[in-house]
Amino acid sequence: MRHTTNVRTAALVAGVIALTGTAVSGVAAAAPAPAVVGNGGGHTLNAAPTDLVGWATQGGGTTGGGGTAPITVNSASALTSALSASAASVIRVSGTISCSGMLKVASNKTVLGNSGATISGCGFNISQASNVIVRNLTFRNWNDDAVNVQYSTRVWIDHNSFSNGKDGAVDIKRASDYVTVSWNKVSSHDKTMLLGHDDGNGGEDRGHLRVTYHHNWFDGTNQRHPRVRFGNPVHVYNNFYGGVGSYGVASTEGAGVLVEGNYFENTKDPYHLGEGDSGPGTLVARNNHFVNSGSGQSGGSVASIPYSYSLDTASNVKSVVTASAGAGRISV
Repeated sequence: MRHTTNVRTAALVAGVIALTGTAVSGVAAAAPAPAVVGNGGGHTLNAAPTDLVGWATQGGGTTGGGGTAPITVNSASALTSALSASAASVIRVSGTISCSGMLKVASNKTVLGNSGATISGCGFNISQASNVIVRNLTFRNWNDDAVNVQYSTRVWIDHNSFSNGKDGAVDIKRASDYVTVSWNKVSSHDKTMLLGHDDGNGGEDRGHLRVTYHHNWFDGTNQRHPRVRFGNPVHVYNNFYGGVGSYGVASTEGAGVLVEGNYFENTKDPYHLGEGDSGPGTLVARNNHFVNSGSGQSGGSVASIPYSYSLDTASNVKSVVTASAGAGRISV
Protein backbone atom coordinates (compact mmCIF):
# COMPACT_ATOMS: atom_id res chain seq x y z
CA MET A 1 0.00 0.00 0.00
CA ARG A 2 1.30 3.45 -0.92
CA HIS A 3 0.85 6.22 1.61
CA THR A 4 1.35 9.96 1.45
CA THR A 5 1.85 12.77 3.92
CA ASN A 6 0.91 16.39 3.65
CA VAL A 7 3.71 18.74 2.56
CA ARG A 8 2.50 21.52 4.84
CA THR A 9 2.47 19.18 7.85
CA ALA A 10 6.01 18.11 7.17
CA ALA A 11 7.09 21.71 6.75
CA LEU A 12 5.68 22.54 10.17
CA VAL A 13 7.69 19.70 11.65
CA ALA A 14 10.84 20.92 9.96
CA GLY A 15 10.05 24.59 10.63
CA VAL A 16 12.79 26.96 9.66
CA ILE A 17 15.11 24.00 9.20
CA ALA A 18 13.64 23.31 5.78
CA LEU A 19 14.36 26.86 4.69
CA THR A 20 17.90 27.05 6.00
CA GLY A 21 19.04 23.53 5.14
CA THR A 22 20.46 23.05 8.63
CA ALA A 23 20.58 19.62 10.16
CA VAL A 24 17.50 17.72 11.23
CA SER A 25 17.95 15.83 14.47
CA GLY A 26 17.36 12.10 14.59
CA VAL A 27 14.07 12.77 16.35
CA ALA A 28 12.90 15.44 13.91
CA ALA A 29 13.99 13.41 10.91
CA ALA A 30 11.72 10.61 12.07
CA ALA A 31 8.68 12.79 11.36
CA PRO A 32 6.67 11.96 8.21
CA ALA A 33 8.39 13.13 5.04
CA PRO A 34 6.83 15.24 2.31
CA ALA A 35 5.18 13.00 -0.25
CA VAL A 36 3.11 13.00 -3.38
CA VAL A 37 1.70 10.08 -5.31
CA GLY A 38 3.29 9.45 -8.69
CA ASN A 39 6.83 7.99 -8.63
CA GLY A 40 5.83 5.01 -10.75
CA GLY A 41 6.07 2.40 -8.01
CA GLY A 42 5.05 -1.03 -9.19
CA HIS A 43 3.82 0.13 -12.58
CA THR A 44 5.18 0.01 -16.10
CA LEU A 45 6.46 3.43 -17.08
CA ASN A 46 6.58 5.12 -20.45
CA ALA A 47 9.80 6.39 -21.96
CA ALA A 48 9.16 10.06 -21.27
CA PRO A 49 10.81 11.46 -18.13
CA THR A 50 7.51 11.98 -16.32
CA ASP A 51 8.27 9.76 -13.33
CA LEU A 52 11.38 11.47 -12.06
CA VAL A 53 11.58 11.85 -8.27
CA GLY A 54 14.33 12.97 -5.95
CA TRP A 55 17.40 15.13 -6.19
CA ALA A 56 17.46 15.15 -10.01
CA THR A 57 14.29 17.25 -9.91
CA GLN A 58 16.24 20.06 -8.25
CA GLY A 59 18.52 22.71 -9.76
CA GLY A 60 16.22 23.23 -12.73
CA GLY A 61 15.28 19.58 -13.24
CA THR A 62 16.50 16.86 -15.56
CA THR A 63 14.99 16.50 -19.03
CA GLY A 64 17.86 15.02 -21.04
CA GLY A 65 17.38 15.46 -24.77
CA GLY A 66 13.80 16.60 -24.25
CA GLY A 67 11.56 16.37 -27.29
CA THR A 68 14.40 16.05 -29.80
CA ALA A 69 13.68 13.53 -32.57
CA PRO A 70 15.43 10.29 -31.57
CA ILE A 71 18.31 8.69 -33.42
CA THR A 72 18.96 4.94 -33.23
CA VAL A 73 22.46 3.47 -32.90
CA ASN A 74 23.54 -0.17 -33.11
CA SER A 75 27.35 -0.02 -33.19
CA ALA A 76 30.09 1.14 -30.83
CA SER A 77 31.27 3.81 -33.24
CA ALA A 78 27.80 5.25 -33.76
CA LEU A 79 27.08 5.21 -30.02
CA THR A 80 30.40 6.89 -29.20
CA SER A 81 29.74 9.65 -31.71
CA ALA A 82 26.16 10.24 -30.59
CA LEU A 83 27.01 10.36 -26.88
CA SER A 84 29.79 12.91 -27.33
CA ALA A 85 27.96 15.25 -29.73
CA SER A 86 27.41 18.77 -28.46
CA ALA A 87 23.75 19.08 -29.48
CA ALA A 88 20.85 17.91 -27.32
CA SER A 89 19.69 14.48 -28.44
CA VAL A 90 17.63 11.39 -27.67
CA ILE A 91 19.71 8.31 -28.44
CA ARG A 92 18.02 4.92 -28.78
CA VAL A 93 20.33 1.94 -28.40
CA SER A 94 19.45 -1.18 -30.38
CA GLY A 95 20.86 -4.69 -29.95
CA THR A 96 24.10 -5.57 -28.16
CA ILE A 97 26.97 -3.11 -28.47
CA SER A 98 30.39 -4.50 -27.54
CA CYS A 99 33.02 -1.95 -26.56
CA SER A 100 35.81 -1.25 -24.08
CA GLY A 101 36.82 1.56 -21.77
CA MET A 102 34.53 4.48 -20.94
CA LEU A 103 32.39 6.32 -23.49
CA LYS A 104 32.11 10.08 -22.89
CA VAL A 105 28.54 11.39 -22.44
CA ALA A 106 27.98 15.08 -23.14
CA SER A 107 25.24 17.33 -21.75
CA ASN A 108 21.55 17.26 -22.67
CA LYS A 109 21.33 13.60 -23.58
CA THR A 110 18.69 10.94 -23.13
CA VAL A 111 20.13 7.47 -23.71
CA LEU A 112 17.29 4.98 -23.95
CA GLY A 113 17.59 1.28 -24.65
CA ASN A 114 15.21 -0.41 -27.05
CA SER A 115 13.98 -3.82 -25.94
CA GLY A 116 16.97 -6.01 -25.08
CA ALA A 117 19.57 -3.27 -25.60
CA THR A 118 22.88 -4.22 -24.00
CA ILE A 119 26.19 -2.45 -23.42
CA SER A 120 28.87 -5.13 -23.08
CA GLY A 121 32.45 -4.55 -21.99
CA CYS A 122 32.41 -0.78 -21.46
CA GLY A 123 30.70 1.97 -19.51
CA PHE A 124 29.46 5.55 -19.70
CA ASN A 125 31.54 8.45 -18.39
CA ILE A 126 29.24 11.36 -17.56
CA SER A 127 31.92 13.96 -16.88
CA GLN A 128 31.60 17.75 -16.77
CA ALA A 129 28.07 17.38 -18.10
CA SER A 130 24.57 18.34 -17.06
CA ASN A 131 21.04 17.18 -17.82
CA VAL A 132 21.63 13.51 -18.69
CA ILE A 133 19.20 10.56 -18.57
CA VAL A 134 20.21 6.89 -18.92
CA ARG A 135 17.32 4.37 -19.02
CA ASN A 136 16.44 0.81 -19.93
CA LEU A 137 19.91 -0.51 -20.70
CA THR A 138 21.61 -3.72 -19.63
CA PHE A 139 25.27 -3.24 -18.70
CA ARG A 140 27.46 -6.30 -18.30
CA ASN A 141 31.15 -7.19 -18.11
CA TRP A 142 32.32 -3.57 -18.02
CA ASN A 143 36.06 -3.17 -17.56
CA ASP A 144 36.03 0.04 -15.47
CA ASP A 145 32.71 1.45 -14.21
CA ALA A 146 29.33 0.86 -15.84
CA VAL A 147 28.23 4.45 -15.16
CA ASN A 148 30.66 7.02 -13.78
CA VAL A 149 29.33 10.48 -12.87
CA GLN A 150 31.88 13.18 -12.05
CA TYR A 151 31.78 16.98 -12.07
CA SER A 152 28.21 16.65 -13.35
CA THR A 153 24.76 17.77 -12.27
CA ARG A 154 21.14 16.82 -12.97
CA VAL A 155 21.57 13.17 -13.87
CA TRP A 156 18.94 10.40 -13.80
CA ILE A 157 19.97 6.72 -13.93
CA ASP A 158 16.76 4.70 -14.21
CA HIS A 159 15.52 1.17 -14.98
CA ASN A 160 18.88 -0.33 -15.95
CA SER A 161 20.34 -3.77 -15.19
CA PHE A 162 23.97 -4.25 -14.12
CA SER A 163 25.97 -7.45 -13.71
CA ASN A 164 29.47 -8.93 -13.71
CA GLY A 165 31.51 -5.74 -13.98
CA LYS A 166 35.01 -4.93 -12.83
CA ASP A 167 34.47 -1.84 -10.66
CA GLY A 168 31.41 0.22 -9.72
CA ALA A 169 27.98 -0.21 -11.25
CA VAL A 170 27.06 3.43 -10.62
CA ASP A 171 29.81 5.61 -9.09
CA ILE A 172 29.14 9.29 -8.39
CA LYS A 173 31.97 11.58 -7.33
CA ARG A 174 33.94 14.83 -7.68
CA ALA A 175 31.35 17.46 -6.70
CA SER A 176 28.53 15.91 -8.74
CA ASP A 177 25.08 16.96 -7.56
CA TYR A 178 21.32 16.58 -8.10
CA VAL A 179 21.32 12.90 -9.11
CA THR A 180 18.58 10.25 -8.91
CA VAL A 181 19.34 6.53 -9.18
CA SER A 182 16.06 4.62 -9.45
CA TRP A 183 14.50 1.28 -10.36
CA ASN A 184 17.81 -0.39 -11.29
CA LYS A 185 18.75 -4.03 -10.69
CA VAL A 186 22.29 -5.05 -9.75
CA SER A 187 23.28 -8.72 -9.55
CA SER A 188 26.43 -10.88 -9.65
CA HIS A 189 28.56 -7.92 -8.66
CA ASP A 190 30.74 -6.71 -5.77
CA LYS A 191 31.22 -2.91 -5.60
CA THR A 192 27.80 -1.56 -6.41
CA MET A 193 27.31 2.18 -5.87
CA LEU A 194 30.02 4.53 -4.56
CA LEU A 195 29.20 8.13 -3.65
CA GLY A 196 32.34 10.18 -3.08
CA HIS A 197 35.58 8.54 -4.15
CA ASP A 198 38.16 9.60 -1.56
CA ASP A 199 38.39 10.73 2.07
CA GLY A 200 40.66 13.60 1.02
CA ASN A 201 38.24 15.14 -1.48
CA GLY A 202 36.05 17.00 0.99
CA GLY A 203 37.08 20.40 -0.37
CA GLU A 204 35.29 19.60 -3.63
CA ASP A 205 32.54 17.36 -2.34
CA ARG A 206 31.09 19.08 0.73
CA GLY A 207 27.86 20.81 -0.16
CA HIS A 208 27.44 18.51 -3.19
CA LEU A 209 26.93 14.77 -3.76
CA ARG A 210 23.20 15.06 -3.09
CA VAL A 211 21.72 11.87 -4.49
CA THR A 212 18.46 9.92 -4.20
CA TYR A 213 18.52 6.12 -4.43
CA HIS A 214 15.05 4.63 -4.64
CA HIS A 215 13.39 1.37 -5.72
CA ASN A 216 16.64 -0.32 -6.67
CA TRP A 217 17.06 -4.10 -6.40
CA PHE A 218 20.35 -5.28 -4.92
CA ASP A 219 20.23 -8.98 -5.70
CA GLY A 220 22.98 -10.86 -3.86
CA THR A 221 25.52 -8.08 -4.35
CA ASN A 222 28.27 -7.47 -1.82
CA GLN A 223 28.92 -3.86 -0.78
CA ARG A 224 28.34 -0.13 -1.44
CA HIS A 225 24.56 0.19 -1.62
CA PRO A 226 25.65 3.03 -1.44
CA ARG A 227 28.91 3.85 0.36
CA VAL A 228 28.66 7.58 1.03
CA ARG A 229 31.20 10.31 1.73
CA PHE A 230 30.36 13.98 2.44
CA GLY A 231 26.90 14.21 0.78
CA ASN A 232 24.08 15.51 3.03
CA PRO A 233 21.28 14.71 2.72
CA VAL A 234 21.56 11.54 0.72
CA HIS A 235 18.21 9.76 0.49
CA VAL A 236 18.02 5.95 0.34
CA TYR A 237 14.40 4.82 0.27
CA ASN A 238 12.22 1.89 -0.85
CA ASN A 239 15.12 -0.26 -2.07
CA PHE A 240 15.14 -4.06 -1.83
CA TYR A 241 18.29 -5.64 -0.40
CA GLY A 242 18.21 -9.39 -0.99
CA GLY A 243 21.08 -11.51 0.28
CA VAL A 244 23.59 -8.67 0.45
CA GLY A 245 27.00 -10.07 1.42
CA SER A 246 29.15 -7.49 3.21
CA TYR A 247 26.93 -4.50 4.02
CA GLY A 248 24.10 -2.37 2.70
CA VAL A 249 24.57 1.37 3.33
CA ALA A 250 27.64 3.03 4.86
CA SER A 251 27.65 6.68 5.91
CA THR A 252 31.20 8.04 6.23
CA GLU A 253 33.27 11.23 6.38
CA GLY A 254 30.53 13.52 7.69
CA ALA A 255 27.88 12.41 5.21
CA GLY A 256 24.23 12.52 6.23
CA VAL A 257 22.10 9.63 4.98
CA LEU A 258 18.37 9.04 5.44
CA VAL A 259 17.62 5.30 5.12
CA GLU A 260 13.87 5.01 4.85
CA GLY A 261 11.26 2.40 4.01
CA ASN A 262 13.69 -0.20 2.65
CA TYR A 263 13.27 -3.99 2.71
CA PHE A 264 16.29 -5.93 4.00
CA GLU A 265 16.24 -9.70 3.58
CA ASN A 266 19.10 -12.05 4.51
CA THR A 267 21.33 -9.02 5.00
CA LYS A 268 23.34 -9.24 8.23
CA ASP A 269 24.61 -5.64 8.11
CA PRO A 270 21.91 -3.39 6.61
CA TYR A 271 23.62 -0.06 7.38
CA HIS A 272 26.36 1.39 9.54
CA LEU A 273 28.57 4.39 10.31
CA GLY A 274 32.12 4.55 8.96
CA GLU A 275 33.75 2.02 6.65
CA GLY A 276 37.32 0.85 6.36
CA ASP A 277 39.64 3.78 7.08
CA SER A 278 36.84 6.32 6.54
CA GLY A 279 35.47 8.02 9.63
CA PRO A 280 31.76 8.00 10.44
CA GLY A 281 29.02 10.12 8.99
CA THR A 282 25.50 10.33 10.34
CA LEU A 283 22.54 8.13 9.49
CA VAL A 284 18.86 8.35 10.34
CA ALA A 285 16.87 5.13 9.79
CA ARG A 286 13.08 4.95 9.83
CA ASN A 287 10.27 2.63 8.75
CA ASN A 288 12.53 -0.12 7.36
CA HIS A 289 11.52 -3.79 7.17
CA PHE A 290 13.85 -6.62 8.17
CA VAL A 291 13.64 -10.34 7.34
CA ASN A 292 16.44 -12.54 8.71
CA SER A 293 18.65 -9.43 8.83
CA GLY A 294 20.56 -7.36 11.34
CA SER A 295 19.13 -4.22 12.87
CA GLY A 296 21.70 -1.75 11.54
CA GLN A 297 23.64 1.09 13.16
CA SER A 298 22.40 4.67 13.07
CA GLY A 299 23.18 7.94 14.80
CA GLY A 300 23.33 11.70 14.50
CA SER A 301 21.27 14.03 12.34
CA VAL A 302 20.60 14.48 8.64
CA ALA A 303 19.60 17.60 6.70
CA SER A 304 15.98 17.83 5.59
CA ILE A 305 14.76 16.45 2.27
CA PRO A 306 13.58 19.37 0.06
CA TYR A 307 11.45 17.52 -2.50
CA SER A 308 8.14 15.67 -2.42
CA TYR A 309 8.05 11.91 -2.85
CA SER A 310 5.80 8.92 -2.37
CA LEU A 311 6.79 6.18 0.06
CA ASP A 312 5.77 2.55 -0.36
CA THR A 313 5.05 0.64 2.83
CA ALA A 314 8.33 -1.11 3.63
CA SER A 315 6.82 -4.59 3.90
CA ASN A 316 5.56 -4.27 0.31
CA VAL A 317 8.84 -3.06 -1.18
CA LYS A 318 10.17 -6.52 -2.13
CA SER A 319 7.16 -7.28 -4.33
CA VAL A 320 6.99 -3.76 -5.77
CA VAL A 321 10.68 -3.61 -6.66
CA THR A 322 11.12 -7.15 -7.99
CA ALA A 323 8.12 -6.61 -10.27
CA SER A 324 9.42 -3.40 -11.83
CA ALA A 325 13.16 -2.82 -11.34
CA GLY A 326 15.73 -3.32 -14.07
CA ALA A 327 15.87 -3.02 -17.83
CA GLY A 328 12.90 -4.19 -19.87
CA ARG A 329 10.34 -2.87 -17.38
CA ILE A 330 9.43 0.36 -19.14
CA SER A 331 7.56 0.85 -22.36
CA VAL A 332 9.77 2.28 -25.11
